[in-house]
Amino acid sequence: MKVVVQVPCLDEEQTLAAVLSSVPTHIDGVDEIAVVVVDDGSTDRTAEVARAHGATVVRHARTMGLARSFRDGVDWALAHGADVVVNTDGDDQYPQDRIGDLVRPILEGVADVVIADRQTATIAEFSWFKKRMQRFGSAVVNGAADTRLPDAASGFRAYSRAALLRINVVTDFSYAMETIIQAGHKRLRIVSIPVVTHPKTRESRLFRSVFHHMARSASAIVRSYLMFKPYVVFATLAVVFGVLALVPMVRFLALWLVNGEAGNVQSLIFGAIMAVACLLSGALGVLSDLLRTNRVLLEEQLERIKHLQYDGRPGA
Repeated sequence: MKVVVQVPCLDEEQTLAAVLSSVPTHIDGVDEIAVVVVDDGSTDRTAEVARAHGATVVRHARTMGLARSFRDGVDWALAHGADVVVNTDGDDQYPQDRIGDLVRPILEGVADVVIADRQTATIAEFSWFKKRMQRFGSAVVNGAADTRLPDAASGFRAYSRAALLRINVVTDFSYAMETIIQAGHKRLRIVSIPVVTHPKTRESRLFRSVFHHMARSASAIVRSYLMFKPYVVFATLAVVFGVLALVPMVRFLALWLVNGEAGNVQSLIFGAIMAVACLLSGALGVLSDLLRTNRVLLEEQLERIKHLQYDGRPGA
């Protein structure tokens, strides 16, 4: 049993040593623990610090983003025989001494993905607004993924090899929301464990402000949701436009039948426009559902390709 701990980093020279020195060297039931640092184009001594602590370094020539760093770390881990991949951060936010607890449900065969609950309501550095937004964001992700996770944005998490072979990250911003939505819809078992985070060492480099983070996260959630349930979105739009078309048309017909007047043409025009929008939404829903079916078939092929690439066998 091999566990790979991956640490995406961008200019983490000051805190990376503390992170790497706190990664456990022994976990019951694990034969080997390896550490890979994904250096996302750092301009400081991040890579040198990583190598000095015995970690393997995967380096980007320039900054590619957190999602790309996650994908490249996973690719390295799977290619080097990882059975479990743990993701943590280079800013020493997460308690690496809980990695054993994080991988335990996977080792016991009761989970495919384990996500640490930072218990954001208790974090002193988080403002009242940020705490409410964290709770709201988790609720939105849970609704999109059909899950019940208290902290969907947490980056401290563990994935089984089987889960990573089925999950495909396509966003450029952050993998956190997308992987949960994919895991939920692919019926992977997801559990959560509570942890206590370390005090904040710096401001986030992933986003400029809370509102920037909200906008980018919302975009990732909507995109992921459309990948799995496009018919729900377009069916809802079709119903809304259908109602907006029906009301003015009924009004026009009622006035015409009662008064025998040919006026109120504006209601007829508005109703016709909404009817066209309703038909277009329905057509787009059919097309998007066909594309979803095609994507499912492509993902099955991609999973088999991953088995061939990493395991040397075609897979199930």
